[in-house]
Amino acid sequence: MFKSFKSPYSVKWQQRMADIPQSAWDALAQPLKTPFLEWEWLNNLEISGSATARTGWQPCHLTIWKGQELVAAAPFYVKGHSYGEFVFDHQWANLAARLGIEYYPKLLGMTPFTPAEGYRFLMAPGEDEFTLTEIMVSQIDHFCDRNGLSGCNFLFVDPQWRKTMENYGFTSWLHHSYIWQNQGFSGFDDYLKMFNANQRRNIKRERKSVEQAGLTIKTLAGEEIPHHLFPLIYRFYSSTCDKFYWGSKYLTRQFFENLYPNYQHRVVLVAAFSKNNPDHPVGLSFCLRKDENLYGRYWGSLQEFDCLHFEACYYQPINWAIQQGITLFDPGAGGQHKRRRGFPATPNYSLHRFYNQRMSQILLHYIDEINQMEQDEIDAINQDLPFNKQEINLQF
Repeated sequence: MFKSFKSPYSVKWQQRMADIPQSAWDALAQPLKTPFLEWEWLNNLEISGSATARTGWQPCHLTIWKGQELVAAAPFYVKGHSYGEFVFDHQWANLAARLGIEYYPKLLGMTPFTPAEGYRFLMAPGEDEFTLTEIMVSQIDHFCDRNGLSGCNFLFVDPQWRKTMENYGFTSWLHHSYIWQNQGFSGFDDYLKMFNANQRRNIKRERKSVEQAGLTIKTLAGEEIPHHLFPLIYRFYSSTCDKFYWGSKYLTRQFFENLYPNYQHRVVLVAAFSKNNPDHPVGLSFCLRKDENLYGRYWGSLQEFDCLHFEACYYQPINWAIQQGITLFDPGAGGQHKRRRGFPATPNYSLHRFYNQRMSQILLHYIDEINQMEQDEIDAINQDLPFNKQEINLQF
């Protein structure tokens, strides 16, 4: 049943994306830069068994209606752990435990398992954004109080929206990602000019290693991707998780299979083929594109090839991005090796509200110091990049 908030709006918390009309949700989500708030992506996470109550991601999406029209919405999840978030709040959970405060469950606003900037409330054009935001914040507070949730957290938020939410009492916590920005490069060789001579030689050597291994690299986008490659994405994703990231295999095989055909238009694959089997890749990198933004998500290889990871996850996507007029490439989580290949440390923020007074006071007391330490780390990383200082013109 709809719960009346005040005329002319009504509020409903939805436990499934499938109960929200796709056309209504996407009318709000598709104008945004990020692809990760679109109905198809979020619904697939649920129906594939990836983001469910069983996995610790209980969907609970906030929707605001004017009559039968959806005018505002936000994807939320009730969390009993902090896995799959990529903002490591375990120190806050440990502090709460020492204080005898229950940190879980908590309310989380983000796209599950997706450390990519862009989360925000979805708003219909022409509506009173101030009024709708007030309604949504009030409903969040009421929902958390009624259900005994320790706090509300928004991760990888839209930079402009962050400033709005600070006015409603949410506290910003600074982090960093590694982001490539197109400096108007005319081609890959032009991109190489941004590096000092030593790193240019290193990149050329790494690319030569892949060529000498006899591998052919193909970048396939949208309708260019044959159907049979979609089930294979899980195999490569699973292989990497098993090798390096114990406990991080969040997505199911069904999730990747469901990308075809309804989300195929967003998918970009970089596939490595051997001479012996030109139809089935030995390595694969999975990316998504929306307009001028490219997002690297997962990668895997069935055999060990020197530098194939760098080629499939960085150099080929960058080369393709330049050709396609992409302006920003977010290659995904992690970063020590990214910064050596043209991905400077770039600020991103999360937003937090603790409902326990002691936790809130501690957060407010220390957050400026925490954020300054993070900014110092960003500055130190970017002062040590292997760039030709006369060529690079970074903007953060």
